[in-house]
Amino acid sequence: MIKKREVHESQALFELMSHPEVFPFVRQKAYSSDELMFMTKQTIESEDRGELISRTITDEWGAPIGTINLYDIQENSGFLGTWIGKPYHGKGYNQPAKDAFFQELFYELGIEKIFMRIRKVNIRSQKAAEKLPYVTLANETNPSLYYQLNKDEDIYNLYEINKDMYTLHLLRQQAEFQEDALEA
Repeated sequence: MIKKREVHESQALFELMSHPEVFPFVRQKAYSSDELMFMTKQTIESEDRGELISRTITDEWGAPIGTINLYDIQENSGFLGTWIGKPYHGKGYNQPAKDAFFQELFYELGIEKIFMRIRKVNIRSQKAAEKLPYVTLANETNPSLYYQLNKDEDIYNLYEINKDMYTLHLLRQQAEFQEDALEA
């Protein structure tokens, strides 16, 4: 479902990224496949320096369909950035990719908090985030970061996923699964 980024995926990812319903929401915009290839090389180098973590989201056959990233890593926290190509919207790829990424971040790479800045006009992404039991709206609980994001204009809502809330969610899921198995 996710794997380390590779330069050779740039052409396929560029074609998916360029869709008008995807492109506005991509943080690292490329205007050609060559530019995306160059940016991917830079991303891999930045990950080697510990500045970000980037993975390619794949379909069942291993074909690249989007990316999931943790940007601006500081003090064991960073900002989540995800995009999936339009042909794959609504097909169930987003949540399994996030779950795999969160598992890696929290339990293998020592990340403690994941922040999401979601444009207030992006209702679809806000509703998706707010459905998750381990996500909290952080506009008021982290006001300095919220104001920093919106210093020029009120554009973003700030959401937070912390390791403790995510772990609690996983434990609840496991308990429910065990309870269902005992009842069966």
